[in-house]
Amino acid sequence: MPIAVLIAATLQLLLAVTFLVIPVAVWKTGGAAQRAAEAEVVRQGRPPEVLARHGIRFKEEVREFALALGIAATLTVLGSLNLAGIGAGRVLSWILEPVVLVGVGLVTAGQVFAARYTEATFSKSDDAAVRDLDGRAVIAAASARFPFWLRPLVLVRFSLATLGSLLVIVLLSTPAAGTYFR
Repeated sequence: MPIAVLIAATLQLLLAVTFLVIPVAVWKTGGAAQRAAEAEVVRQGRPPEVLARHGIRFKEEVREFALALGIAATLTVLGSLNLAGIGAGRVLSWILEPVVLVGVGLVTAGQVFAARYTEATFSKSDDAAVRDLDGRAVIAAASARFPFWLRPLVLVRFSLATLGSLLVIVLLSTPAAGTYFR
């Protein structure tokens, strides 16, 4: 097996793992994070509903959890097909990795830059009271309720979804990969 294929499949499988671990952690601790963020909003003199009105939440919903598991399954299948040298895995990777790059990259970027996103959301609000909220303090309060390793893993997922997806596409396009899938 060419090293290019091994690396590409490994990147896909590692990204799949993040789509199992992160949602489970958020599912278990998101409620506490939500309550902490709401408490911080109240501490700043605003009603906790401000977060919901501005689309800021920390709890995982069932549909989000299911989507993450679906992405994990898809990436696992792609990685397995590529490891087995099945040409459909290579072709499907060329089709789906750009989707992962853009779709997952954008969603994960929102998680990586959560404090900036929250501050921007608050500053653009029509409600003057909301514009004065300290978004970084809200995110810090919520983040304190998540496992300490969650933030670094989100950064890893962002890297795997963006740079990793680009690398998968390139690696599966190499001549060595081409001979392996014939």
